Amino acid sequence: MARSVLVSGGCGFLGSHLVDRLLRRDDVEKLVVVDNLWTGTKDNTAHIVDPRFSLQIVDAESFSASDRFDEIIHLASPASPVWYMREPTRTIRANIGGALNLLSLLRPGGRFCFTSTSEVYGDPLVSPQPENYRGSVDCTGPRSSYDESKRCTEALLFEQQRVGDLDVRVVRLFNTYGPRTRIDDGRAVSNFVSQALTTGILTVYGDGSQSRSWGYVDDIVEGLERFFWRDSISHRGPLNIGNNHEVSVLETARFISSLVPGSRIEHHPPTPQDPTNRCPDLTMARRVLPGWEARTGYQDGIARTLEWFRRQIASKQ
Repeated sequence: MARSVLVSGGCGFLGSHLVDRLLRRDDVEKLVVVDNLWTGTKDNTAHIVDPRFSLQIVDAESFSASDRFDEIIHLASPASPVWYMREPTRTIRANIGGALNLLSLLRPGGRFCFTSTSEVYGDPLVSPQPENYRGSVDCTGPRSSYDESKRCTEALLFEQQRVGDLDVRVVRLFNTYGPRTRIDDGRAVSNFVSQALTTGILTVYGDGSQSRSWGYVDDIVEGLERFFWRDSISHRGPLNIGNNHEVSVLETARFISSLVPGSRIEHHPPTPQDPTNRCPDLTMARRVLPGWEARTGYQDGIARTLEWFRRQIASKQ
């Protein structure tokens, strides 16, 4: 049966990769991307020539359409603290307002997919973090516009599922990196890579002992594809998707510096409420998506990402 699909944030880093996967489907008759180009860029979808694809440059919370959609995937939100801490109201509006508006455009019985975040666990007191961990979140802190709007949107979707005819899929994404990230994205891997290739000075906040679990984009999108539409499963989430191999921020910076001769590391004061660790408990993911795992080692993935950044920087000179 022909399907009509909407992706909010489809010009973003992760969204554009997901759009590529959706266009491999024979049953997709129409694919509408809604993006205000706040953190996304047209360059990420410039390669698409498929007639089924259309781009609407508009906020997810104000987009309107005469037709309804069989599937909606809501990714419209900045994911980097640099961006969401700068415009907290806009971040909250994108997540919650976007979800409320897009729900009105879903056909009865349609599927609504949402990319939530490991940030809902806050600065976790347990590691790795399972889906039933309620988190250690400061709901009035400097990261709360992102954390809490993601948590609230999760609540909205699962409550709407409880009282209405809604098929939801909610993932909690852990740190993801790879090609199509903005050069000025501001998150650790992209920041270190762009700094190494430009100023040569990699900025580590604090002592760098805080750990992250870096998931290469191809692996993460494979998990999203399987959970959002490809596998026939009943589980609706929340579901952790990420790499469960922890690496310290300092070790990551040192590795990236080793790839760019002449670059060096500088330590700056720690950023407010920077989580000490991030590591997904993937027990549920292994049960729901048998055989899936983040297979790309962080060194291999970073090397690929660095070469992509190198080409991007060269093309703009």
